[in-house]
Amino acid sequence: MPEWKNDDELFRMIRQELFSAVIGDIMDKQGYLHQFLPPQIQPLDDEMFVVGRAMPVLEADTFGELVPGTANELMNQPFGMMLDALDDLKRNEVYLCTGASPRYALWGELMTTRALKLGAAGAVLDGYTRDTKGILSLKFPTFCCGRYAQDQGPRGKVIDFRLPVEIQGVCIQPGDIVIGDVDGVCIVPQKHEADIISQAIEKARGEKLVRKAIEKGMSASEAFKKYGIM
Repeated sequence: MPEWKNDDELFRMIRQELFSAVIGDIMDKQGYLHQFLPPQIQPLDDEMFVVGRAMPVLEADTFGELVPGTANELMNQPFGMMLDALDDLKRNEVYLCTGASPRYALWGELMTTRALKLGAAGAVLDGYTRDTKGILSLKFPTFCCGRYAQDQGPRGKVIDFRLPVEIQGVCIQPGDIVIGDVDGVCIVPQKHEADIISQAIEKARGEKLVRKAIEKGMSASEAFKKYGIM
């Protein structure tokens, strides 16, 4: 049986005991070999840690804020469905956006302010953010490919949300667990989360024993032979 009863307890335990590398190791052993987002996606601040349920958002490039004569009414809606997606964020959810070219920012300070008000856990962008000083002052876990001030207004629109998305071979379903730190962002499939997290906690606790043994003089090969962890 899991050591947690709900998401609040689960995410608290993950923050206290786990990190992206140990979770990735467990998923590798279970055959989930493509669960890390590309290494370009990094925290705005090295101390940031994100854990929550994925709320995937799909963005697309456009070539004007308003498009007269379009066959798609969404093209005449500023930002497309971005405001709807933002307002639909739930407690402990991560706004996870992909689909855009690297021509503009996908996240900013006002979006951060709204997400915090809703109790969201963080934002993970397959692209850029802006308003960096404002986001850092709010201490909202934000992971992205870099900083770039150019606005998405006339350049991109959110075309859907709460749907499966893919980022360079990593499939993300709504409700999957997103875990990110200074070493990267990984996706834990919801249907296997209990087993993966339980084994990751066991490994993390075992690693502490290994570190103590090595500090006392045990060789790396001896430690691996005894604990099976390295």
